[in-house]
Amino acid sequence: ITVEQTKKLQIRPYARLLTMLGEQLIKNERIALVELIKNSYDADADWVKVTFQGFGDNYKIDADSKIIIEDNGHGMNQDLIENHWLNPATPEKIRRKKKKDTTSKGRIIQGEKGIGRFAILKLGRRIDIITKTKEDNQEHHISYDFSKYDNEFLSENGVKKDLYIDDLRVTLSNRVPERIIPSKLPFGSRKKERMNHGTIIEISDLKGSWTAKKVESVYGDLIKLQSIFSKEENIDFEVIIYKDEEYQTFLQDYLDKLDFLLKERSVFRIENGCFDIDKNEYRFTINGIEESISILDPSITALKVFEERFGKAGSELNNREIECGSFDFGFYIFDFSAQAPARYQLDKEDKDNIRKHRIYLYRDNIRVYPYGEPDDDWLRIDMYRGTISAGHFLSNDQVVGFVNISQKNNPNLKDKTNREGLIDEGNATEDFITLIQTFLAYIRQKPYARYRKNIESKKGQDIFISGRVQRGFDELKSAVEDNKAALRILSKAEQGI
Repeated sequence: ITVEQTKKLQIRPYARLLTMLGEQLIKNERIALVELIKNSYDADADWVKVTFQGFGDNYKIDADSKIIIEDNGHGMNQDLIENHWLNPATPEKIRRKKKKDTTSKGRIIQGEKGIGRFAILKLGRRIDIITKTKEDNQEHHISYDFSKYDNEFLSENGVKKDLYIDDLRVTLSNRVPERIIPSKLPFGSRKKERMNHGTIIEISDLKGSWTAKKVESVYGDLIKLQSIFSKEENIDFEVIIYKDEEYQTFLQDYLDKLDFLLKERSVFRIENGCFDIDKNEYRFTINGIEESISILDPSITALKVFEERFGKAGSELNNREIECGSFDFGFYIFDFSAQAPARYQLDKEDKDNIRKHRIYLYRDNIRVYPYGEPDDDWLRIDMYRGTISAGHFLSNDQVVGFVNISQKNNPNLKDKTNREGLIDEGNATEDFITLIQTFLAYIRQKPYARYRKNIESKKGQDIFISGRVQRGFDELKSAVEDNKAALRILSKAEQGI
């Protein structure tokens, strides 16, 4: 008789898992910085200061280069550090969110997987974190030094070695506060209060490379972390970049220029938009006029993009409910053509500024990447213009806007672990994308089509009127051909038509 023998085995991840979580899972340095700044947002910080310290010309990395990220958030106590911060995929945030999904300032908590902290490893091999809560009488210093390992954690000091996560050591020391103490902190042309709580992250032995252009693109990401379409200034959370002691004034008038174009040069301003899942309808204002339309309206069901997803008119949406939930939106539609009326005419600079933006996605007013990037076609508009008909869709270039979802109303719309968009799971994400595509197709084929038709009609009228006026000048010239003074007056008038 054979006796079956069993043995319980422990799952023991190799240390190179950290490379996958940080180096490979986080796409680039820009996303890494944003992830760390989201941690500051969740910690109820009012401000974040990012300093590129000890860099050479054009941000060349030197031996003493550091990236420093500091905030005035809640900070961490020793228990939080030991039992949550140092544990990958900690359930702490998700437990907090289930109990109460807002911070003490009323912010919706962004993180939940506990993976974003490993974005640090995308930036450098040495990390020092100084943190303190308001209640602590000490500040805590966490030190990672992974400089003796290769990038894949396959060798130590040049010698091949099987390294497991639990082989890695992080030091924690407590001390009398020396970095996080009440003081005045330079913050652009102002000063910020450094209180007796917050966090400072110093990253050295840096990876990758930096340039002024890359840092400027990071700043562009940071100022778009919160909605750039809000009527109210986001004064409760500010991010600023320094190079050593010098404030970097990248894109200082960036949002002012965009705001002017949105309000003064867009043909259609679609604001206060909402898709209501309970009524299955879009509600919005278009150039100040309130409108609503059901998704069962023939103008909607006749659209090919809608039909391909939800079925033909009268099919009751393929006998299933839409799974994405309600969401808000706003869009600004521009006319790039030379025939645009004078008030909507755009010069090259205007067009270039508009092309820097697409349709952004925000979750509880915090941006979901990479949606909204100039080269990101998350709504597949360019694809549909090629495969269905260019005339059925507005081009990506001519639409700037946003869609805002929430954790409360859209639980099935989940972020990918690598922070690169939404998980394509079940019907929710595709339903959501199709509803946005459908609305934009409706705007193109109804209001925008009428606008273009009116332009063509006006153009025809102008040509007709111009022809009649010209014939009138010709008749007058014949009538006064012997009067040189009258002919001179007529010629000047003719040149002015």
